[in-house]
Amino acid sequence: MLVNTIIWTGKSVRIIDQTRLPGELVYLDCRDLDTLWQAIRELKVRGAPALGIAAAYGVLLGIKDFKGSDSAAFVRRVGEVCDYIGRSRPTAVNLFASLRQMRLLAENNRTRPVSLLRSVLQAEAKAIFEEDRAVCRAMGQYGAELVPSGGTLMTVCNAGALATADYGTALGVMYAARKAGRKFRVYALETRPLLQGARLTAWELMKNRIDVTLICDNMAASVMRDKSVDVIFAGADRIAANGDTANKIGTYMLAVLAAHHRIPFYIVAPRTTFDLNIADGTQIIVEERSAEEVTSFGARKTAPAGVKVYNPAFDVTPHALISGIVTEYGIIRRPDARNIRRLLKGTQGQGR
Repeated sequence: MLVNTIIWTGKSVRIIDQTRLPGELVYLDCRDLDTLWQAIRELKVRGAPALGIAAAYGVLLGIKDFKGSDSAAFVRRVGEVCDYIGRSRPTAVNLFASLRQMRLLAENNRTRPVSLLRSVLQAEAKAIFEEDRAVCRAMGQYGAELVPSGGTLMTVCNAGALATADYGTALGVMYAARKAGRKFRVYALETRPLLQGARLTAWELMKNRIDVTLICDNMAASVMRDKSVDVIFAGADRIAANGDTANKIGTYMLAVLAAHHRIPFYIVAPRTTFDLNIADGTQIIVEERSAEEVTSFGARKTAPAGVKVYNPAFDVTPHALISGIVTEYGIIRRPDARNIRRLLKGTQGQGR
């Protein structure tokens, strides 16, 4: 049971409101750009690939009510929309990659009629969605070979169908492995402070009848030691040229613990998540979010008023701690700048 996380209806961007899970499966129709922007900011839609799709569809929302036939004004409007969406969240590179594609497409066709420009942009947004579906399946196939039959897996946050257009990234590996007939169990970290592992991953895996056990984040080391974890899979929001990887806060902790316990640690991410313009993880901008996410649990206050809070949404895992990066083109073993270039070289003309 894979879910339709994000859909362009022709008039709105329909998303699953992920803040309502697991209690309710509620679809939200974003009929204007401001509503979608807020949905991105509030994590109603989240996950690097899904954010890339949301960005592309957001451009369609932003130009929906454009009046007139002035192509230059239309292209300026596309640029303004891209700038606005780009201010919603700073870390996921897929969001900016999609915006760049939509902006360049408009600029490269600026002399064409507005009606044709609309059609071209709609086709591009649909292609971004369809490409992610194909990429999810390809990553799943490559990653499935890493899943031992009868083994025990671990993951953090949510990198499944709720974060993409299809299978997902880290969870896509699990879906492909199960389809291949392998049996395994999964330990899912709750992923504080917003509990994406508890609310989303546990819900998604249970819906797909995969054996999942939920654990608190601070149980990871004990579970690795006592439960014979075989392999760990995580997603990514941005990967530097040398393989340093930004993902949900807590991923770096898992990688350090995995190294101590000699457990293979894999990142699963498409080529679009690589940012080859930055040399290493020190150049990745890490989003910091509001203190209330840490000091409250729903409506209940869980910390004294006025306490100082540090709340980064992501951390950066050094490439030396990563056993491999699973992409749609294959697995990058011992990821570093050379090995990443070797696999991705020649793929720039493929996909988008």
